[in-house]
Amino acid sequence: MTKLKFLLTLHEKLSGLPQDEVEERLHFYSEMIEDRMEEGLSEEDAVAAVGSVDEIAAQIAADIPLAKIAKDRIKPKRRLKAWEIVLLALGSPIWLSLLIAAFAVVLSVYAALWSVVVSLWAVFASLVGGALGGIVAGIGFALGGKVIAGSALLGGGIVCVGLSIFLFFGCKAAAKGLLALTKLVVVWIKQLFIKKEEA
Repeated sequence: MTKLKFLLTLHEKLSGLPQDEVEERLHFYSEMIEDRMEEGLSEEDAVAAVGSVDEIAAQIAADIPLAKIAKDRIKPKRRLKAWEIVLLALGSPIWLSLLIAAFAVVLSVYAALWSVVVSLWAVFASLVGGALGGIVAGIGFALGGKVIAGSALLGGGIVCVGLSIFLFFGCKAAAKGLLALTKLVVVWIKQLFIKKEEA
């Protein structure tokens, strides 16, 4: 692939993003290809060394903040007419309350998911505390002459250690999964804005 075709394809893939970001990225990759050609690579090899256009476009879209994309998309392309302003004002009790309700529902679901993860970590912390307490108390009781009670407490502490190890990996996986889900949702929202632009 030639440098020109690479840049044209990348420009096409980034068409829904803010124009200043697109120009900045195109300039960056143009210079990168030129630098590699100055190092002695052929044009095709220099372009191939940069990477796949699809992967680069996906990475660029993921790197640009959602707020910047939304701000660029929400910015009116023309001035609103008087009747459009009147309709927006009259309809605002309905559309604004529905928008706020939808945002509140999404936010509450997200908060509920994080509260489950936080609760799992709290259970993990309590198991660790129970393990430490059971082992220390078991040793104390055993040294104090109450061997049966000490053995029971020591056994309970060891069970808590085992459970806390298993729960640690579960908590870690749940937190990573929720962070990955958050990233996917943000990328999906970005793609919605980008697709609107392409349509």
